[in-house]
Amino acid sequence: MAIVDVFNGDADGICALLQLRLNDPQESRLVTGVKRDIKLLDRVDVQPGDEVTVLDVSLEKNCSQLERILAEGAKVFYVDHHMAGEIPDHAGLTALIDTDPNVCTSLLVDQHLGGKHRAWAVTAAFGDNMNQSAEQAAKQLPLSGDQLKALKILGICINYNGYGSCINDLHFAPDLLYRELASYSTPFDFMADSQSAYKKLHDGYFGDLSQAEQVEVEYQNEHVAVITLPDEIWSRRISGVYGNQLANQYPNRAHAILSHHPEGGYVVSVRAPLNNKTGADELCKEFPNGGGRKGAAGINQLPTDQLDYFIDRMNHKYKV
Repeated sequence: MAIVDVFNGDADGICALLQLRLNDPQESRLVTGVKRDIKLLDRVDVQPGDEVTVLDVSLEKNCSQLERILAEGAKVFYVDHHMAGEIPDHAGLTALIDTDPNVCTSLLVDQHLGGKHRAWAVTAAFGDNMNQSAEQAAKQLPLSGDQLKALKILGICINYNGYGSCINDLHFAPDLLYRELASYSTPFDFMADSQSAYKKLHDGYFGDLSQAEQVEVEYQNEHVAVITLPDEIWSRRISGVYGNQLANQYPNRAHAILSHHPEGGYVVSVRAPLNNKTGADELCKEFPNGGGRKGAAGINQLPTDQLDYFIDRMNHKYKV
């Protein structure tokens, strides 16, 4: 019997798996990628009796491959917070799906485990820009204000590492980062170890952020803002977390951060207004290769000649 762990390469996917494997240590084959590499079940081959865990990956985008894996005799434990579509009715599938915009996969795993490794769930929620949810979960932990702030920065840094058009854009491949984090029982142990990857993540995030903050807004009004970052590797790394920062600064405004796709067009990260966390998934699904969740979504490759149309649709979605 083989064990396969499939997870999104961002903070939510990584921290969800950390909780599960701290609770139930297993040698497993890891299947992951950059944050936007979501059709991960395409890469999963199984035999009857294998056990597959899938975390923070859209079921809707992977449904046909999920049905294949189940038909081949594997058991699947599936936890996610993205739009799921129709969930297969199969005895081999256990699915914990909740699309509430204030719930992430790691918080669902935290509930499943009864809070056994909650500091990692809090880290993930901060990384997914669910600050209120993170703070609410953290109330049940004996944390100081400084410790809570440290978890927030760590979550942002892990999440930041997942963005890029390919693994080479990242500071660490997500599977390697997971394996390093898994050697620490708590986030604080990881951050305290001067030999860990934390300094590189921390310095990389703040360095890229400082460059993004110098870029002028391309289009904005009361309801939406669009920023196009230069064609640089750092732009592809910072796009999503910079969108989160702007969402926190301007909670009544929707934001789209565009970075250049290596094959032409734009990679788009959309953040719904924090005070109206809806519609980002619907907006992005109007375009090929678009999807996500209510509060945060994206388009993997928006053709250059569709940018004006995208801005029109964004205005239509968020002008109220």
